[in-house]
Parts: sequence; structure tokens; C-alpha cells
Amino acid sequence: MVMRDDAAAIILAGGEGRRLRSLTRRLVGDDRPKQFCPVVGHETLLAQTRRRAAHVADPARTFVVVTRAHEPYYRAALADSPAGTVVEQPEGRGTAPAILYALVRQAVVAPARAVVMLPSDHFIENDSAFMARVAAAMDTVRARPGLVVLLGVEPDRPETGYGWIEPGELILAHAGAPTYRVRGFREKPPPAAASQLMRAGALWNSFVVVAEPGALGGLIRRAVPALVDALAPLEASVGTSSEPEVARAAYAALAPVDFSRDVLERHPDHLAVLPVSGTTWNDLGEPTRALGARARAARELVPA
Repeated sequence: MVMRDDAAAIILAGGEGRRLRSLTRRLVGDDRPKQFCPVVGHETLLAQTRRRAAHVADPARTFVVVTRAHEPYYRAALADSPAGTVVEQPEGRGTAPAILYALVRQAVVAPARAVVMLPSDHFIENDSAFMARVAAAMDTVRARPGLVVLLGVEPDRPETGYGWIEPGELILAHAGAPTYRVRGFREKPPPAAASQLMRAGALWNSFVVVAEPGALGGLIRRAVPALVDALAPLEASVGTSSEPEVARAAYAALAPVDFSRDVLERHPDHLAVLPVSGTTWNDLGEPTRALGARARAARELVPA
């Protein structure tokens, strides 16, 4: 896989990870969020995600969104980050503000034709295979610049803790990686609805997104224009001594905004989906999923 010199990456690493706290406390002995813990394997989830991002974007174009209260945990982990690539939120206000702040910083520091958004709390069995799909989504975005492409994972159970993507008509079959319009998006449906979605061929939302920065920002504006307006003062302050104070004032007035529920679910007509199969993917947001991923990884380390 060839790194793209016109691509940027956004890694979301600002969450609290409270649902996994009992496990991570046993692993590291304190209350640090899961992204700063070696939940599966010997590397932290954040380190794994940074390595994954390097498949498609240079470190100088890889932006890590953190929350200032976690500074004791990310200070050393991100000490090697190029200037301007650590996006420090004054406080957590949900995934949509985190994405938007990163887009504002990215537009100033490292303009790009395509951006990939990667959460930092996932287990992926085969990074190369998964990131090859991300690269295919970037090719799709170059061919159709207005698309916001979600990576949809083939499900193996009617999971109620994930978002579900209903594929529509085929848009592109680029290099054997078909991309479909999104007919519908359901965030965390109840059990009966999840079973019905699985039978109908719906896909899990991996929360990995590829788009032109302008298209992704435009999608957020259509869904929550007040959020875009609230963070607009940041644009002129990026890279200046006033940025932390401008960010603090902007965030203080924000209500939490969830990207899946408040943006994707409201505007499926602006989305496309590229299916992913052939590699194990798991969101480690729940203890049972994290323990399952740990058990799987341990089995694979045992010699035959």
C-alpha cells in the first residue's frame, strides 16, 4: 500500500472510556481512558491506531484529537507528533465537535484532498487488509468528491451497540471495491430491529469515514449548523497563542453532539458505504467485546 501525499488522517482519542474502566483499571492500575491502555496486545490502542493511520497518511498529516484532562496520559505517547497535529479539546463535547475541530486545524496545517477518520478504540485483526479498503475508499472519493464514504463491516450477529448501514444502489465498483449509496442508517437499534437489519443485508458502521474535508464539514453543517457557527472563531486562531482561550470559550457554550446519532442518522442521503470483509473488526466500547478480542488474540499467540 502506498502512502498518499494528498491525504490526511484524524484519530479520535478524546473519549472517557467509562464502560471499560473496570478492565482498564486492572490492566494499568489507574483510571486512564482505554485508548491509552494495552487492551489487546502490548501496544496501547492509540499506538495501534497511529500505526494503522501511517498506511495512508504521513505523520505530519495525522491529527490526534485529545481532551486536555487526559494530558498526563497522552503527553509522552504523543511527544513525537509533528507540530500542530495534536488537537487539544478543552473538554469533551462528543464526537462531532472533535471531528470539526480537527478539520479546522487540518485545513490550516496540512490541506488535503481526502481525510480518513479513525477511532482509537478498535481492534482490527489485519491492519493491511482493512487499510487497503480505506485506500479504496480514498480512490472513490477522488472519483466522486462529494461523497462521504463509511466503511461498513459484514456483521456476524445482531449487535445492538453499533450503528447499522443499509446499502442502496451501486455507485462505483472501483478496483473490485464496490461503493453503494446509503439507503438508511440506524444507530444502536433495539434487538428486533437489529435482527431485521442483519437479515436484510445491512452492515455495521465501523465509524471509519473517508471524505474530502469540505464534504465532511458540509455534512456536519447540514445536520448541526449551530455547532459549525460555534466553532467558527477557531479558524482565525489556529496556531496562535490565543487558540487555547478561543477553544475554551467555544466549547464552554456547546451541548454534546454525537456524530453518529446527530449527523449520520439524520442525513443518510449524503452517505455512501464501502463493505469490508475478510478481517476481524471489533469496537472495544463494551467489556464483553474487549474480553472477546483479548481471548482471540491470546489464542492466536499459542503455537499449534
